Amino acid sequence: MKEILTIDCGDILLREYQMEDVDALYELTSQPEVYEFIPNSKASREQRLIWMEKYEIPSNKEFLSAVPNIEDQNYLNLGIILKETGKFIGFCNTGIKDELPAPNREIGYAISKEHRNKGYTTMAARGLIRYLFEQTNLEVLNAVALIENVSSNKVLQKCGFELITDVEIDNQNYHHYKLIRTAWINQIVE
Repeated sequence: MKEILTIDCGDILLREYQMEDVDALYELTSQPEVYEFIPNSKASREQRLIWMEKYEIPSNKEFLSAVPNIEDQNYLNLGIILKETGKFIGFCNTGIKDELPAPNREIGYAISKEHRNKGYTTMAARGLIRYLFEQTNLEVLNAVALIENVSSNKVLQKCGFELITDVEIDNQNYHHYKLIRTAWINQIVE
């Protein structure tokens, strides 16, 4: 049996994508509450299936096989799994954001409308940040959030990200945040 990356985050787990996650991911990215804040996330079930099989799962394997040296690796895609039920309720990922100046690795996330305002997104983001700073050679982590996406901006601030500037990407305005490993270590020590 192959080992599957799983990160315990309290009430939730982060788990690398599996083929059986396609329907839940399709349902999640079909919610207006998700695709209005994550451009290009809405896709057909068939497209999701192709992406999962041909890109997302292979990318995870490549990423994990490169740990701790992840500089050139693309995406690590993790499902947010509610421990109580085992249900896929969101995603949290990391990848290269070409629109940002190097070093430009970012994190992103989304959670189902039924599971918002319960702290799960913050738990997931903190879990991925901890994994990246403890298990890889990453020194700087970025995040962008649409300026009007109040919830996402709050998550990033709770995770210790510092607002750097505003950026325009694909004709939309985002807050650009950074978190530096040494600052993160200082936060967890305090």
